[in-house]
Amino acid sequence: MLRDVLESLPHPPKFLVVDDEDDVRVLLREYLSGLGLPVVEARDGEEALRLFEEKGPFEIVITDLVMPGLDGLTLIRRIKEREPETIILAMTGYARDYGYVDVVLAGADDLIQKPFSFEEFEARLARLLREWKLKEELQALSIRDVLTDIFNRRYFEERLLEETIRALRQDYPLSLLMIDVDRFKLYNDTRGHRDGDLLLKALADILCRCTREKVDQAFRYGGDEFVVLLPHTDTRQAAKVAERILENYREAGFSPTTLSIGVAKLLPVENPRKSADDLVRRADEAMYRAKRSGGNRVEVDPESL
Repeated sequence: MLRDVLESLPHPPKFLVVDDEDDVRVLLREYLSGLGLPVVEARDGEEALRLFEEKGPFEIVITDLVMPGLDGLTLIRRIKEREPETIILAMTGYARDYGYVDVVLAGADDLIQKPFSFEEFEARLARLLREWKLKEELQALSIRDVLTDIFNRRYFEERLLEETIRALRQDYPLSLLMIDVDRFKLYNDTRGHRDGDLLLKALADILCRCTREKVDQAFRYGGDEFVVLLPHTDTRQAAKVAERILENYREAGFSPTTLSIGVAKLLPVENPRKSADDLVRRADEAMYRAKRSGGNRVEVDPESL
């Protein structure tokens, strides 16, 4: 049963095992590793929170409840505050002190009593993995644009702030491309909505082909507007990516449409939220300068030079 569940997963979830008993912690680590699952272990709640910051987030946490220092229930609450989607399996050998209702109210998804058999552990684990897989599938649906199958604006807002915080903290460049299809309404009105949809799908494909897989991210911003987030990319490099997108679109043959592309680099402004908003504003203004100049061109935000 567990093997079937593991084979159906989109990718292996990352585990954090927390227990002050070395025998239990090592046994679980070796068992999960033997299933091909990535595992990190912690001896107590404080170490678990530190690892969550340094090596997380973790999709599934297995934690004891009775530990020195930070206890399991507090750890569960702290994890859920940081990552509400984390799935947590609590363990305890003190059944009279901790009930199922207590741990569920704290945020855990299940409770297993020590000592437990591997048959019982496998059954609980299989259920939690099925639950995690369902969450992953629902998350994937919620962040994708239905027409183009790239990320949507809702997810862009989320990723933009995350990338902004990371770039400011680690002091690396982050650039943004704002892209608009020139004369798209004319194309749609004369060729029909079906051809207009094909154009948008083709543009989404071009954005993905012209950027780095698993590093850069393309989003449909709305209508015929798209954005591309480029981490670890300065203004000059971002402008090169924009020119590559522009050239590939020209070759795609969607005349009379062309692209107007604005390029901007992240600059620190008071706090991450304001810095992210400022980045979008400057990329948008650069894109509109490209449109006012006739389109079919790349414009770079002057503050980013």
